[in-house]
Amino acid sequence: MRPRWLSSILTRIAELGLGLDEDDACDVLARLNASEFAERLHSKKTGEWMYVFKPEVGAAFVYLKLVLRAECVVISFHEEEDQGHEDK
Repeated sequence: MRPRWLSSILTRIAELGLGLDEDDACDVLARLNASEFAERLHSKKTGEWMYVFKPEVGAAFVYLKLVLRAECVVISFHEEEDQGHEDK
């Protein structure tokens, strides 16, 4: 069973214009594997480690950052860009 807030968060992800709906976003997260891992970054804002993955979704790659907190995962989906990996 999904938490009540998950639907809202996944809707916000879908609204980023990446062509992902709620089910797609869940599927991408559930299927992450080691070969899609790109790098580990230290957040300038929070001091936390961010784990960056670049999974292929359809014919494109997405840039996915995860921050693992006690009983919480912060997820950020972006279109892959050639720019640096700055915290925004």
